[in-house]
Amino acid sequence: MIFPKRIGLGLATLTLAFTALAQEAIIRKNIAQRFPDLQQIDEVTKSPIPGIYELRVNGAEIYYSDASGNYLMVGNLYATKEHRNLTEERVNKLTAVKFDSLPFKDAFTIVRGTGERKLAVFEDPNCGYCKHFERELQNVSNVTIYMFLFPILGQDSVDKAKVIWCGKEKAQIWQDWMVREKTPPSMQPICDTSALQRNVEFGRAYRINGTPTLFFSNGTRVPGAIDAKQIEKHFADAAS
Repeated sequence: MIFPKRIGLGLATLTLAFTALAQEAIIRKNIAQRFPDLQQIDEVTKSPIPGIYELRVNGAEIYYSDASGNYLMVGNLYATKEHRNLTEERVNKLTAVKFDSLPFKDAFTIVRGTGERKLAVFEDPNCGYCKHFERELQNVSNVTIYMFLFPILGQDSVDKAKVIWCGKEKAQIWQDWMVREKTPPSMQPICDTSALQRNVEFGRAYRINGTPTLFFSNGTRVPGAIDAKQIEKHFADAAS
């Protein structure tokens, strides 16, 4: 009697797998026919909502569909009980960057106190949110900040970034401008500024779409300006 039971379980598993594949094929077929831009779907998986499927496109773009591909939803999926943005968590996981793999040669450092805690930041010199963040960052100690100049807001951002990158005291020039509104010195960049373009290309590859974008040592990515209290919480999470 044991063998028939095992056979029955095996058949049930195969049936479920076949049904899942058939369902995925239907979704792929209907979405591709109706939305030519979504012909290449990387992955179809069940979402936490019964009957709703997650579609992953272009590496880390997330859409949602019903089981027949008749409806397509764009936006964030929230778990209301836990107050979690499930879509954001999923995208952050898909675009995660190991901290040690960041191209540190294309950044300059700012060290405060012991410098034992690590933080990497991508910022544009003309970004207002970045300036607000930099003022908050002044209240954080015992940190090494890897500053990646990320000029994406226009030619003036590129020009300022070049001047800062070529300065002898990069960290001082940067903080004078971002925190104290002291205009960077008028000078022609006289160094290799190709690091700035590499930063932009890195950001494009890893979907850094806005500034500031923060990376903590545990791989956590935080888009947008946060205050000193939130920075400290992320450091505590990284340490644990």
